[in-house]
Amino acid sequence: MSNIDNAKWYVIRTYSAYEAFVQKNIEKMIENNNLHDFIFDVCVPTEEAIVEKNGKRKVVERKKFPGYVFIKMVYTDQLYYLIRTIRGASGFVGPEGRGLALTLEEVKRMGLEKVHEEDFHVEIGDTVRIVSGPLETFVATVEEIYRDKEKVRVIVQMFGRQTPVELEFGQIEKINN
Repeated sequence: MSNIDNAKWYVIRTYSAYEAFVQKNIEKMIENNNLHDFIFDVCVPTEEAIVEKNGKRKVVERKKFPGYVFIKMVYTDQLYYLIRTIRGASGFVGPEGRGLALTLEEVKRMGLEKVHEEDFHVEIGDTVRIVSGPLETFVATVEEIYRDKEKVRVIVQMFGRQTPVELEFGQIEKINN
């Protein structure tokens, strides 16, 4: 059994606006200490938002969870110490600053794990539930599947109208009838 089977997602608290800095330093630490077998992913989830300024609309990228960095790793005391000593990181989220692994449902809801095409078993016409994003908990019908982009277009009933919405594979789950 490889280490990736034992790896779980943890959350690191950072100082304000230090998320990218902490992420880069963890990536350097992985390279310098050859920790590829223990740390598998480090990310700061972002989303696109439309901002209107001076009458002009602009698409900007915002952090989904400001002040936090997510890391998929095999938790050890040595890694706990190495990560705690990174400038800008104030510790793990959990009891007494010790890391507490996220549940599988939390990981799916936050969109940390990408769902790849081979794991995606939804067809056109299927009824699905949206599990993350602004339309979370809405029920929708699959209209189109873009396998190359790993996205799907669904029809959501909102305000008495049918509205098409484009989502990533990981943002929906099939409702079994």
